[in-house]
Amino acid sequence: MPKDSPIDPYLPLHGNRGYRVLHYDLDLEYKVASNRLAGRAEITAEATDPAERITLDFGDALAVSKVVVNGSRPAKYAHRAGKLAITVRQPISPGATFSVVVQYAGAPRPVRGPWGDIGWEELDNGALVAGQPNGAPSWFPCDDHPGSKARYRISVTTDSPYHVVANGALVRKQVKASRTTWVYEQAEPMASYLATVQIGDYELRSSGRGLIPMRAVLPAALFGEFEHDFARQPDMMAAFIRLFGPYPFADYTVVVTADDLEIPLEAQGISIFGANHCDGMRGSERLIAHELAHQWFGNSLTIGQWRDIWLHEGFACYAEWLWSEESGGASADELARAAWHTAARRRQNLCIGDPGPKDMFDDRVYQRGALTLHALRTVLGDAVFFALLREWTAVHRHSTVTTDRFIELAGRYGAGAEDGFWRRWLYEPALPDLPGSGRTRSG
Repeated sequence: MPKDSPIDPYLPLHGNRGYRVLHYDLDLEYKVASNRLAGRAEITAEATDPAERITLDFGDALAVSKVVVNGSRPAKYAHRAGKLAITVRQPISPGATFSVVVQYAGAPRPVRGPWGDIGWEELDNGALVAGQPNGAPSWFPCDDHPGSKARYRISVTTDSPYHVVANGALVRKQVKASRTTWVYEQAEPMASYLATVQIGDYELRSSGRGLIPMRAVLPAALFGEFEHDFARQPDMMAAFIRLFGPYPFADYTVVVTADDLEIPLEAQGISIFGANHCDGMRGSERLIAHELAHQWFGNSLTIGQWRDIWLHEGFACYAEWLWSEESGGASADELARAAWHTAARRRQNLCIGDPGPKDMFDDRVYQRGALTLHALRTVLGDAVFFALLREWTAVHRHSTVTTDRFIELAGRYGAGAEDGFWRRWLYEPALPDLPGSGRTRSG
């Protein structure tokens, strides 16, 4: 691939060549009242090519004050158009490990793009980060493409009344005067868009029983609705472990903001919901299932190119249907056939295997992705289909996946014997017929 070609044509200005990030160490101080963020990011990476110049993705809202490479004197840098370009004093050889420290400050704001405002966002009384797909550079310098996965330490200091959530395990909490420092460590590799910080007037609650610790962080005023609306989440977790394989992280946290949110948000080990998703009537339970499923499909198994987004959203959408049949609602087959009839009435001009950047979050990618999986399940049968999913999540745990790899693995289970299955479902706009005459419950 030519060096000047984009790493991902869906986000041609994001991602950087010449190195592989191993670890991010982020020290942040945030003032809620003034939306003021001061940060120190230490990035440890391994060079893959000879390097005299290093680039990072970093939004223009935050001003860089100092850059140091390998602990030497301050380095020369230029920060414009969403890129931080650093001149290295001594060339870095391939295979060598190096560090870059960036100090910065300013008023963070989301990155604007075709999908709206993405990234660090002020709330009425706090802040949240919604990073998918291009919002990570709104709050820290990074290599921002989904195939770049690294480990993280995230330290956030803010006013003591506020509760802070970030990815991974809370390893330290220190109160000093009117400020509290929260330190989280994410041991499993994580894509930059899945990194998050949530700050609000929240309280911590245990959120379930079972083998996987589950916590909730939310305003006290929402406790009653939450206890009802999220009561079946432990059963959901147990069902998905049986169907998809072991849960890929040490624990699971749900954050509910005091603000309404248009849609829930996924982060690694965390899902974020708005107050409007706690209605006391379980009106958002399918979304609860969807976000939990992303911990397998999206967070542990992460696509390397955004064109393969159906591997995230189609699987999470299908998990909604699986939870329905697991919990005594309509079967996945009933929901699939209803979704098929709805899709058949819609415009059919989208190939979900490569939908294009404008349409990669189109609902048709979600629905037809789920229909593709249901068609595959119908062809293979339940025992083989769920064995395939469990091997898929085991073989690629905490790594990068592609559609071709899924097709290859499915072929070992007998999928693809029917001529043109993948071409029709993923790479042609016309909606194929659903095979089979119907089924009942998941295996």
